[in-house]
Amino acid sequence: MLNTKSVLITGGTGSLGQALTLNILEKYPKINRLIIFSRDEQKQFKMAQKFPKENFPAIRFLIGDIRDLDRLKRALREVDYVIHTAAMKHVHLAEYNPMECVKTNVIGAENLINACLETNVKKVVVLSTDKAASPINLYGATKLVSDKLFIAANNIKGRNPISFSVVRYGNVMGSNGSVIPFFINKKKDGFLPITNPNMTRFNISLQEGVSLVLYALEHAWGGEIFVPKIPSYKITDVAEAIGPECEQKIIGIRPGEKIHEEMITSSDSFTTYDLGKYYAILPQTPFWDLSEFIKKHNAKKVKEGFNYNSGENEYFLSVSDLKELINKIIK
Repeated sequence: MLNTKSVLITGGTGSLGQALTLNILEKYPKINRLIIFSRDEQKQFKMAQKFPKENFPAIRFLIGDIRDLDRLKRALREVDYVIHTAAMKHVHLAEYNPMECVKTNVIGAENLINACLETNVKKVVVLSTDKAASPINLYGATKLVSDKLFIAANNIKGRNPISFSVVRYGNVMGSNGSVIPFFINKKKDGFLPITNPNMTRFNISLQEGVSLVLYALEHAWGGEIFVPKIPSYKITDVAEAIGPECEQKIIGIRPGEKIHEEMITSSDSFTTYDLGKYYAILPQTPFWDLSEFIKKHNAKKVKEGFNYNSGENEYFLSVSDLKELINKIIK
């Protein structure tokens, strides 16, 4: 799929960006260019050491910000596919720096759409979050707006053959800023801070996240929000798996946090289909033939009122499951 093509990853120095880079370079040895577009020069410097040009001749590093439309247009010249992972994502920081979050997550999304429409990009896959479903915090609200902008872009493209699709999932196990590395670092203090003992979260591995993005890049028709079927965990079980000897101190929910996360709301159920490994929330007014989509993907409509949240998930990771997964991450 990507051999002889050019791909750009926004926010490519992040955990998922680096995992995508490694997978793409290994899976598609004849890729033309893989462009890492991000604004942190130090992260780019470190990543370039992991992917030296002599071993990975297709890789390129471009300093740039999705807030800068002109820079995006220049970066997207002769690019075939875009994977959009750049975002301001920390919930509490977004609450205290709201306009910075809006500038990156909303205005940046608009910039990327316009830049893609004005170049020759063929397909865009956008990374979303479970916090975009029924959001109660600014980060989730900006990502919901971003999702809506990218989905709507399929309706304003005219005759341009480009397509825009979204992938939505929960916490990536072991990613930068996530709870597992935080707890691992914190357990030396003899206690682990628990916001609420009833809190649950969805869990996905980096590799599963990569697989979902590549699936969407290959199979998306445009306008879908792809949601993986993944397990949940209790935050207290994560603490027990990492620091069984540690005291669990209840510190209260931080600004903008939920007890349980949701990826598909009951309102989404009217346009949600089960694809087997994934769900797909389809656009309310698809610009392609729905019956053909259903046939192609062997899709089955979910029941009206269906919702998918971390607290009522059918599959929960046990403490032993978590220990096993965490040991794989820290090796």
